[in-house]
Amino acid sequence: MAEVLIVMVIFGLLAAMAVPKMNLSAFRGASAGSVAGSTVMAAARAAVARQHNVVVAIDQPGRRLRIHYDQNNDGTVGSGEWARWEPLPDGVVFSRATAPAGRIGSSAVSFRGREDGMPAVTFLRNGSASEEGGFYLATAEAVARGRSANVRMVVVDRATARLSWYTYDGARWKREF
Repeated sequence: MAEVLIVMVIFGLLAAMAVPKMNLSAFRGASAGSVAGSTVMAAARAAVARQHNVVVAIDQPGRRLRIHYDQNNDGTVGSGEWARWEPLPDGVVFSRATAPAGRIGSSAVSFRGREDGMPAVTFLRNGSASEEGGFYLATAEAVARGRSANVRMVVVDRATARLSWYTYDGARWKREF
């Protein structure tokens, strides 16, 4: 019994030394890409299912997405229309840090459409998007330290409203799925 206790203490000490050295930045970036991309993909599907436009506006300073179910297709949030906010995970911002520009250009958000002064893309009820574009996601740590690894890019195709996810691995943009 004493030997088992000594082994458990040794494993505990090793774990206590290893945990502070773990870099959670890569996990935060991956999580943010999945959450934001899935939110945008759900908006695209909702436009077809509900047969009205769904607008995704990007609040860069607020680090969040607004999903607006535009029932009358007028491009403004009216009374009785549902809109919700989806925040980015803690420690993640709209930025490409020092990663080179990808398919969507050099801006953190490339959508030219606007809703309430924010860059926005409109998913149309016919299954297309108002424009091709996307956004970059990086951890605040990568931005502060001038790193480019683990930056994510989410791209919306105009014709099909299909999303593509990319990761910058430090050398090139690699398509995730």
